[in-house]
Amino acid sequence: MGRWQDGRGRLVVDGVSVPLEIATSYRARTRGLLGRDSVDGALLLSPASGIHTFRMRMPIDVAYLDRRLRVVAVRTMKPGRLGLPRIRARHVLEAQAGVMEGWGVRVGVRVDVVRE
Repeated sequence: MGRWQDGRGRLVVDGVSVPLEIATSYRARTRGLLGRDSVDGALLLSPASGIHTFRMRMPIDVAYLDRRLRVVAVRTMKPGRLGLPRIRARHVLEAQAGVMEGWGVRVGVRVDVVRE
């Protein structure tokens, strides 16, 4: 896995492919999903080990990924919360609340990131 840059791609989980925004610059990671009412697919923050949902308009699913893109934790967060950093996490996936389970994102699963 090489270094990514801000842009778009696909998140692939057990054959399920969803649109992915990739945020690697400080500015893109800081902006994240702030001010949005929805997200098409998922947002990958890298590097990241924790997030917050202050000033967010919607609840989100959050998956913490290790350096090999294996899921180490998944949780749903309401707006106005601070997520504790996960020690092994190197990347964080964010998506609209409730969708990750349907994609098969759960602890122990490895995801793939395909750049467009």
